[in-house]
Amino acid sequence: MNILFLSDNFPPEGNAPATRLFEHATRWIREGHQVTIITCAPNFPEGKVFDGYKNRLYHVEEMSGIKVVRVKTYITANEGFLKRTLDYVSFMFMGFFAGLFQKKPDIIVATSPQFFCAIGGWMLSVIRRKPFVFELRDLWPASIKAVGAMEDSWMIRLFEKIELFLYHRADRIISVTHAFKKELIERGINSEKIDVITNGVDLTKYAPLVKKDPELAARYNLKEKFVVGYVGTHGMAHALEKIVDSAELLKEEKDIVILFAGGGAARKNIEQLVADKKLKNVCLIPRQSKEMMPRLWSLCDVSLIHLKNTPVFKTVIPSKIFESMGMGIPVLVGVPEGEVTGIVTKCDCGINVEPENPDQISKAILKLYKNPDLMEKYRQNSLKNAPEYSREILAKHMITSFEETLRSNKG
Repeated sequence: MNILFLSDNFPPEGNAPATRLFEHATRWIREGHQVTIITCAPNFPEGKVFDGYKNRLYHVEEMSGIKVVRVKTYITANEGFLKRTLDYVSFMFMGFFAGLFQKKPDIIVATSPQFFCAIGGWMLSVIRRKPFVFELRDLWPASIKAVGAMEDSWMIRLFEKIELFLYHRADRIISVTHAFKKELIERGINSEKIDVITNGVDLTKYAPLVKKDPELAARYNLKEKFVVGYVGTHGMAHALEKIVDSAELLKEEKDIVILFAGGGAARKNIEQLVADKKLKNVCLIPRQSKEMMPRLWSLCDVSLIHLKNTPVFKTVIPSKIFESMGMGIPVLVGVPEGEVTGIVTKCDCGINVEPENPDQISKAILKLYKNPDLMEKYRQNSLKNAPEYSREILAKHMITSFEETLRSNKG
């Protein structure tokens, strides 16, 4: 099968969409499929092109057997609705035009979280007369309303109509959560064309370590510390200022450290809050390469997963939960009760708390710190359940979905 895939995130970017696509695509290549990825110059989340890359009109490289086509786009940081929309729209057009010149594909796939990428994929499918698969990673534009990036308006309502149009036009939708599928069915989308393939973890890379990475632990003075780590994008959706408040409540606990590792629109605000509060129990580590992530995770005794307390986030599953499970790291989840809290309960791999509640978060951290037997139980349960979310299994499910799409299209 020749797969043409549009995604505005791809390695060396290390966010969830980039990682998911790369780890799936390498497995598809190993199974004998051809994969072409159309993307842009790596720049997420700071909106600055990574070293070694340029924002060129058109550039082709090979990565682990994958043909990667990078196109020129308007690049901005992950902040400001209008600028981000211009970024998305530029990729929609450039990705569409680049797709016209690729070797004849069997299937065309485009991924969210924003749907402009999906529009480009749908337009390509019409012109090239090939099936279109919409990989649904986020309910956009609902999520931009949820984080307060934009109020309800005629533009939001227009976006919602376009969103619904794409759902109807897609030959198949691959949703990363069961909650997304449920919502689409309630909005009139045929359930038979929606497959759920969650995020997962590459268990060849994320495996339990017996001790913290010695070099990093020494560099950041974390050798003998109980480390609660937030690792990933620092965005508007994550309400990380509440985690800083939790750190302030724990400032007298000399052996507990709250670690923030990553970058994004909210990073400078977090750094300023920590400085203003003069917190000595917070460790700030800048964004690291994807290859560094297992070493970074090794520093953490607990993985902290947090989102704003708004209903739309009941439907999401932050991908870091699977990396945490793969490494046997207990999780502390502050997300509205829904899909991800259900995983924590089912796997019994950590504690759920009310999001944006510093008091509950700090008390849960203390509970984990003071109960090594509880920590060990969560570690073992994490490792036991991680194989259910293996990339090997999920990549095969996705190929099966593509094959069924092709059969249905021919029929």
